[in-house]
Amino acid sequence: MRIRPAAPAELPLLQDIERAAGEPFRSLGMIAIAEDEPLPLDVLESYRAGGRAWVAGPDEGGGPVAYVLTDDVDGAVHIEQVSVHPAAARRGIGRALIEHVAAGAAARGVTALTLTTFTDVPWNAPYYARLGFRPLTEAELTDGLREIRRAEAAHGLDTWPRVCMRRAVVPGA
Repeated sequence: MRIRPAAPAELPLLQDIERAAGEPFRSLGMIAIAEDEPLPLDVLESYRAGGRAWVAGPDEGGGPVAYVLTDDVDGAVHIEQVSVHPAAARRGIGRALIEHVAAGAAARGVTALTLTTFTDVPWNAPYYARLGFRPLTEAELTDGLREIRRAEAAHGLDTWPRVCMRRAVVPGA
């Protein structure tokens, strides 16, 4: 599996990956999440053009099977989205994407990764905890994370319990 910056022509594939990655939520009764539309192409392009979109795909040929999008939020690299196509799940691809983001953050001198996720979904908060993320208390939330949570709530994501998580990064590592 090779991780590289997303190419413009791959952006519709990222939408397909997101739709497919949403389907398992249906089995948890989270129909709205399963049916939520992916980010529009212009938004994906802004991530790509800003150097904040990476894909994972086969070493030789073939399109991406997973991707990650990041933002800079209050001095941390915030993982806005990480999605793996279910056909490629459980192979360490999501972990590899997160480690790629962590290495890039460390190289830039950033000391943390953050994300928001569903608390009770097995491939969400429990998975990220295994990757070294820890839940943040309300008092630990930065203004930027609070704004992200407000936007998520306005989008209806607070129908299910959510949490902000943080993972330390060693600069220069």
